[in-house]
This record gives sequence, structure tokens and C-alpha cells, in this order.
Amino acid sequence: MSEPGSGSSTQGGFGPLVDPADVPPWLSRLVLATRDIDVSLFERLAPPAENARDAAVLILLGEHETRGPDVLLQLRADGGGAHSGQVAFPGGSAEPSDAGPIETALREAVEETGLDPSGVRPVATLPRLHIPVSGFHVTPVLAHWERPSKVWAVDPAETQAVARVPLADLADPANRFQSRHPSGFLGPAFALPGMLVWGFTAALLTLMLQAGGWERPWDGTDIRDLDAAWRSVGSAVGEVDG
Repeated sequence: MSEPGSGSSTQGGFGPLVDPADVPPWLSRLVLATRDIDVSLFERLAPPAENARDAAVLILLGEHETRGPDVLLQLRADGGGAHSGQVAFPGGSAEPSDAGPIETALREAVEETGLDPSGVRPVATLPRLHIPVSGFHVTPVLAHWERPSKVWAVDPAETQAVARVPLADLADPANRFQSRHPSGFLGPAFALPGMLVWGFTAALLTLMLQAGGWERPWDGTDIRDLDAAWRSVGSAVGEVDG
């Protein structure tokens, strides 16, 4: 097992946790790229506050027998919080008992989606990033879903639905545009049946598509107001089996 990259003092260590040659070929390029991952998409975010809390998200990549590589996403419940009603990776804040971001990401994913962690292999970590709106330092944990299991919205008060989304659908130029938040913030977005992905999650997906070699040319001049983009998608995604 290789050592994670050193990163900066503000980002913490990051990089491959395994030999990139020891994962499926479709995933190896992304794992290798985490050694020198470019997080410039997040440079417009505000600097972290002194009281920022640690958190982690799980970027769980599997391979469906007919749809190819995919990623697990969840639709958060409409609870009135900063991220309610948004599509996100499984994850959440660190607990004192967590040994680190990998344990945080896996624990939260089990609590939110019911997945079997024995079939999940962490393969890399990304630089720690800051989300100003929620005050979190977030470490993205990249994992290979070696043995997919059934997943569902465990707690309806927290999660509306979960889904395995094909990377081919995310990379499809017809599903990509830029969204403009009422605050004026402009960032990448994805419109799929039943889901709108924007903000932090969309930026991470964009980074993943670029680093993994899946990205296709798309029209970055297609800019849509966030409210209009919300109305363009249908009902919530449903529960899925692994």
C-alpha cells in the first residue's frame, strides 16, 4: 500500500491509499491523479473560519454490468438546513470516536444508505476542502465498490432517496451547464431525471470526471439561474439495489 501524498498544512495529507495498478483499469487513472489533484475549482470559496468542523464524504464508484462505472449519490430530505433538498455524496461530520476521515465517511454512508461496508475499499483521499455555508472542513474519500450491496434511504428525515448514477450520464454534454445561485455564485451543474446536482457536489463530480478521463466537451456558456434549473428536473430519484 502506498502512502498518501503530503498536501499542504491547510489541506492535510491526500493521495492514493493503494497501488493504482491494483484497481480496475477504468478507475486507475483517477486514483493515480489524486497524487497531484487540481482543486482550483474550489479556490473561489471563502477561507475557513477558526471554528470550522471536520467532516468527510464518500465518493463511492462501482461498475454496473450494463451501465458501466457509476457513483452513489443521495437526495437529502427537505429539512430547512443549509443543504436540505440537495443531491450529495453520503457523508457528514466527524465524531470523536472516528479514527479519521475514512472512518467518518464509511460510518456516515452506512447510516444514510445502509450499504455493507465490507464491500467498500477506500482507494484514495482528496485534499481537505472548506464549505463556507456550513462551516465544515470536508475530506473527500474515494472508494471502489468491490461488492455492491442494497442501498436505500435509511432515515427519511435525513435522506429522500439514493441512486447509482452512471458516469456516462454525468459526462453527457446534454446534461451539463452552469448554474447561477441568487448570491451570484456561478458553478458547474448536472441535470438528470429526478435530480439537479450543483454546488460542492457538482464541483467534486466535475473534478472527478476531469481527473478520471471521463469528461467530454460541454457548453460552459450555457448558464441557467438555479431556480429555473430546479424546475427543469422531475420527481425525486428512487431507491436502488446494488
